[in-house]
Amino acid sequence: MDKRTRVLAAMNGSEVDHVPVGFWFHFGGAEAKGEACINAHLKYYRETDLDFVKIMCDGYFPYPITEKIESARDWKKLKPLDADHPFIREQVERAKRIVEEIGSSRCVFYNVFAPFSSLRFGASEIGIEDAAVMEHIREDKNALMHALDVIGQTNAVLAEQLITEAGCDGIYYCVQGGEFDRFSEEEYASIIRPSDLYVLEHANRFSDNNIIHMCGWAGNRNRLDMWKDYPAKVMNWAVYVEGLSLDEGRFLFGGRTCLGGFETHWDGKVQEGIIYNGSKEELQGYTKNLILNHGKRGLMLGGDCTIDANIDWERIRWVVEAARSL
Repeated sequence: MDKRTRVLAAMNGSEVDHVPVGFWFHFGGAEAKGEACINAHLKYYRETDLDFVKIMCDGYFPYPITEKIESARDWKKLKPLDADHPFIREQVERAKRIVEEIGSSRCVFYNVFAPFSSLRFGASEIGIEDAAVMEHIREDKNALMHALDVIGQTNAVLAEQLITEAGCDGIYYCVQGGEFDRFSEEEYASIIRPSDLYVLEHANRFSDNNIIHMCGWAGNRNRLDMWKDYPAKVMNWAVYVEGLSLDEGRFLFGGRTCLGGFETHWDGKVQEGIIYNGSKEELQGYTKNLILNHGKRGLMLGGDCTIDANIDWERIRWVVEAARSL
């Protein structure tokens, strides 16, 4: 099998010759945007020989909020961005360039955040921290839901253009906000879920090869049950943060393909997980055990989240080598 055939078969739970592998990290500094970002992605994926590409949206985390937000009701001022806005066009161009270079040999997915995350990043950019966003939700949830709807419309256009124009095989859709101490299940379902699903269901109109990432950022556990019915073909969660193995996740998520298996925590000082500190023998043995415990069908190996950009790429190649030995 070539890489594209292997990944599409894995996503659909079909037989594969080898379990596909993919890891990704944030590109910073000069490599966060523009030509340098495109070249950095291409260099990484070519030199590690990974089975699929996940393009990072570095430089475009915050939703561009130009309105003045002084109170909760001001969130009603937000309006959707049109398809020609740089926030959309520049990301589509990044993806298109990478697909043109490497998409014939590998499936390519682009990172798209759910509206709640885009709102939080955008709010932080204009000096409104997370606690204040939550206070605004408590003060005027309808105003915040309007903002989430607006951002959802924008992110849906982004997802559509990434698939139809840039040529991505699908999106890697990141949902957040499911921490146990943030919302009750009822609050999340009424306030956040509608905009989550708006973007994901729109992306599904143009490709059914979409991946959902249930982000355990900063080591925060989530109410995974709230996301288990989200309509994506592949499910990726923080195996170690959530305490839910790949094998257990296969049952929670109704037999859908599972992506992950490797703890990838790092905070700028400490790297945690065998991907960083295991010997070659340990890392390859761990990789083989993941596959043998789960079985080769419906499995894609990768991280709980992004890996540290400073990792030695040789360690990634060890995982690829082990996966292709079975």
